[in-house]
Amino acid sequence: MSKKTTIPATQHAIQLVGPGQLKVNPSKAVAKPGPHQILAKVECVGLCFSDLKLLKQFSEHARKSEITSGLSAEVLASMPSYVPGDKPTVPGHEVTCRIIAVGKGVSHHKVGERCLVQTDYRELPTANSNAAFGYNFEGGLQEYVMMDERVVIDSTGERFLIPAPENLSASSIALVEPWACVEDSYVNLERQSLKAGGRLLVVADAGHAVLGLKELAGKNAPASITAIVTDEEQRAALKAMAPSFAQDLAALSGAEFDDIVYFGSRKESIELLNDRLAPRAIFNVVLGGAKVGQLVSVGIGRVHYGMTRWIGTNGTDAAESYKHIPATGEIRPGESILVIGAGGPMGQMHVIRTACSGIANVSIVGTDVDDARIAALHRKAEPLAKANKVALKLVNSQKNPVTEKFSYFALMAPVGALVAASVRDSKPGCLINIFAGIPATTRQELDLDTYIANHCYMFGTSGSVIRDMKIVLQKVIDRQLDTNRSVDAISGIAGAADGIAAVENRTLAGKIVVYPMLHNVGLIPLSELPKHYPTVAAKLDGGAWCLAAEQELLKVAAS
Repeated sequence: MSKKTTIPATQHAIQLVGPGQLKVNPSKAVAKPGPHQILAKVECVGLCFSDLKLLKQFSEHARKSEITSGLSAEVLASMPSYVPGDKPTVPGHEVTCRIIAVGKGVSHHKVGERCLVQTDYRELPTANSNAAFGYNFEGGLQEYVMMDERVVIDSTGERFLIPAPENLSASSIALVEPWACVEDSYVNLERQSLKAGGRLLVVADAGHAVLGLKELAGKNAPASITAIVTDEEQRAALKAMAPSFAQDLAALSGAEFDDIVYFGSRKESIELLNDRLAPRAIFNVVLGGAKVGQLVSVGIGRVHYGMTRWIGTNGTDAAESYKHIPATGEIRPGESILVIGAGGPMGQMHVIRTACSGIANVSIVGTDVDDARIAALHRKAEPLAKANKVALKLVNSQKNPVTEKFSYFALMAPVGALVAASVRDSKPGCLINIFAGIPATTRQELDLDTYIANHCYMFGTSGSVIRDMKIVLQKVIDRQLDTNRSVDAISGIAGAADGIAAVENRTLAGKIVVYPMLHNVGLIPLSELPKHYPTVAAKLDGGAWCLAAEQELLKVAAS
């Protein structure tokens, strides 16, 4: 640790101490870094709808639970910023910071570096998701934040603290994070076969032929195969694969599987098998010409947080289902897209990204229930859509319900019924991007017959990877993207809780940026800046937040 660095004993911070219990702590202790730890001063934090989900769910949130592998309990116990379960945490994961001190064992980070924080620790799994900065590790709604190099370096040596240039505003760097989450939902690679070295479960109802598994396993051999079958023909079809046969699900003692192939159509069996899906597992329903005939309760919350996937075929060949898995969630030429919740901060990003994608013959319908949000999105997106020859329609779905069918759905609201409606209104080959984080334990009744007949594919991603952050940061550096265009308000630590309330109540259409070192600045929409800080308002770029405005704010509003 640098001897020249003066670390204060206490700081101002926002702490979440229980469900709905958010408080300002003006004297939170600032820990000094241990041998592997990094202390950084937070420059700014963007607020996110995910902060609200953590506020509501607290210890029940999939990312607030304990890490199950990747680091030992002894190592985790040495990290003061590791706060799983009921421990108070500091939210805030859209962060720009500067390293001010490091422990003697830190080798990949240096004092003075300005960094963009990648928050999604996918190599550190929890029971239903993975660890993350701002959840089971303290986040950025505080003046100083502690991180550990054993967490913020991945297995390939990549840094989760991405170096950022000095000539950009802190806000434009921090807002790379939400844009990277959007990017990840489109470019994340989807598994299109059995998991090599994984755990395969095969279940077959009486009278269903067991076909296609030998071909699938020949390409990607699982490490173990468990089978529950009902007749000798099924047993004989599997014999060459040397499975372990089980009497029934009860005999498996809660085991989870990376692939489940079910030859049958019984609602009860599908719902029981749902609970045997491991993280990132694929459930393949092979109907064999039958129909389920009723709605099925599906764990849609795990599609987003656990990255589980559902596929199926009306035929008898299990291999056929995998052929319809897309390589990524990217939009395709001729796509008809419905963005639900398009007027919110993340919805705006989805609409703008699609309008600027350069993919031919794309049409977008964006819905919201707030006319002011729709108007704000129209001002931002319509010029881009026109320039790129993209058909764009924005509607208040409460006043004018949308009745068309679509080939792509992007869901910004964490509502299970929207997933069911997307299946109902799907075109053949429909992709359903469950972008909003529906709570991991949520189940929803879906029409699997329509889902399978239309070869629908619902998918979700949570957070982003380092690659996505670097792509978006480079766009900002190259002036291809101005992330500040999405800013609607700024705040100091005193207004952070009001900012989260504004996210919940949808009173602001765009992003809110918090500057924790400004202790007494409340929540200020950009439209009201002239009343509070006229010299800051005078620096706005055509009404938009920018580097000059940020510099002036830090000058005149410092505590």
